[in-house]
Amino acid sequence: MILGLTGGIATGKSTVVSVFRAYGFPIVDGDVIAREIVEPNQAGLQAIVAHFGEGILLPNGHLDRKQLGSIIFADEQKRQQLDALLDPILRQNITAQIHQYHDAPLVIADVPLLFEANYEQFMDKIAVVYIPETVQLERLMNRDTLTKEQAQQRIASQLPIEEKKQRADIVFDNQGSIAQTKENVKSWLEAQKFI
Repeated sequence: MILGLTGGIATGKSTVVSVFRAYGFPIVDGDVIAREIVEPNQAGLQAIVAHFGEGILLPNGHLDRKQLGSIIFADEQKRQQLDALLDPILRQNITAQIHQYHDAPLVIADVPLLFEANYEQFMDKIAVVYIPETVQLERLMNRDTLTKEQAQQRIASQLPIEEKKQRADIVFDNQGSIAQTKENVKSWLEAQKFI
């Protein structure tokens, strides 16, 4: 089974992933892959430089994330251009990693923008790590020391968590303690006979 795992910013996805990892299930981490494809000599970085110019590089040849961020967060069209450049490369790498584990009984595909980027077709089931948006806002402000407005902007850049919850096959409710969330994931694994 390929389980697509998503949630919203600060909903506690890493807590849920840690349970799957502890049981030894392979994790395909979309965030890690997104960072890897923009390393020097990688296709993602080459595409960014070809489009945005060498001004987005640090002297050592690595991506200047701050510089790129200042460009794309100030201009929605440029952010969309960046997404269009990287999406095919990211998608190819994520699906290739999923296929590497074809012998595993359960593969976790941790894709933060699973619904937004239309990854549903690659998944057998989709799980959403859920907390209400009011709790999400509070956790994000505390975690990243953001103002309410900054946190709201980041949350607004994703599909609303309530909509993700509605579209999910499985919901891991993360409003309680970390121990409760871990127990919920373990119970699901037991019910599915994965452990």
